Amino acid sequence: MKRILTVLAASTLTMTGIYAQQGQPYRTPAQKLVLTSEDSLNNNTAKNKTVISGYGSAFYQRDFNQHQATVSLDRLVLFVGHSFNEKISLFTELEVENAIIAGVNSDEPTSGRGSVAMEQAFLKFNLNARQYLVAGLFTPRIGITNENHLPVNFNGVERPIVEQLVIPTTWREIGVGLYGTLDRLPLNYSIAIMNGLNSANFHHDSGLGEGEGLGSNASANNLAITASAQYRISDFKFQLSGYMGGTVGLSKRSADSLNVGLQTGAFGTPLYLGEFDVQYAKNGFSAKALGTYIAYPDADRIYRAYAKSIGSGMYGAYLELAYDWLHTKGTPKQFITFARAEALDLNAQLPALQKQEDQLDGTLKQRHIIAGISYFPIPNVVIKADVRLAHTGEQNPALVINPPPNALPYKQNNQFLNIGFGYSF
Repeated sequence: MKRILTVLAASTLTMTGIYAQQGQPYRTPAQKLVLTSEDSLNNNTAKNKTVISGYGSAFYQRDFNQHQATVSLDRLVLFVGHSFNEKISLFTELEVENAIIAGVNSDEPTSGRGSVAMEQAFLKFNLNARQYLVAGLFTPRIGITNENHLPVNFNGVERPIVEQLVIPTTWREIGVGLYGTLDRLPLNYSIAIMNGLNSANFHHDSGLGEGEGLGSNASANNLAITASAQYRISDFKFQLSGYMGGTVGLSKRSADSLNVGLQTGAFGTPLYLGEFDVQYAKNGFSAKALGTYIAYPDADRIYRAYAKSIGSGMYGAYLELAYDWLHTKGTPKQFITFARAEALDLNAQLPALQKQEDQLDGTLKQRHIIAGISYFPIPNVVIKADVRLAHTGEQNPALVINPPPNALPYKQNNQFLNIGFGYSF
């Protein structure tokens, strides 16, 4: 383990400067790049009306505290798209996670098995050269990874932890969105309305993730609005995005029956998310920085209604720096070393009642340091390896269901070794 850390640290720290290069052929943020058939359909450059595309990834992970190693076909996604004409096209993605889906009547055990889900299914309507509408199941433009979640688009075997636990990935809902670019400024914008979240499914250690609708019988009594603005200047791209949505999809009568004052309607019992990020890329160097905060003023009411302990304030931030050592070689190959530091807290603010009942979970205040490599033999295939050092706050004994010696003592520090590959086409 010490040798692994030494090699990765040396490869990262010996750079003249440490910046992040996205896992794809180098380009400045202002350049467009077509790597997949989906890209060509999106840019109206596809040679055929119907296109097939996709991506996938697999990984090995060693948990040094648990002395356990796991290996999985993390995800396999098949994209099918169709251009009806120059104005209207269809985008669909079907995702299989963790290889095996155990049916209800199957003899196979269901624990740890995967899932099949639609990752996107929407119609795109080109209004003019600068604007288009989408309608259906789509990923809103929030953060860096939610829209750009292909394994060749991020460094590290795992997606950034902040963009898993604070901003869920891949977050998708059903709705309608308008996307466009200003005529005289390098500014992209988006605004969308979609179904809201389901607070009955929130869980204290997964943030918003369990409350997503994902296009599956999601309540439309409550709605959400999300918007973003991207500004490009020179080799920088800045983005500001936000989300506001109702979290109670019950009828007023059902909500009133809980006797906790839950607000219903389109934006009842609202949740607010704000996010800002900046990306830079030049001469093989690049960098990413992201910060996000979630405010949930009525978290105490959700606690009284569903016994769901969830923070009224959550935050996350990360900084990633790396370098592509082959950028001057005139080859499509890449060899990237990178380092990323992440900080998050899903219990940053806890409402009064939850504090009184000692619901603070210190393990949700986390710090992660990730350092590793990404090798691209061709632009659409990546081989990755990294080490993640994790540190959390103290465990709250009041929240431990299975204390030692039945369970292993909780350790605030842990190390993970990750090896994986990914592809897109």
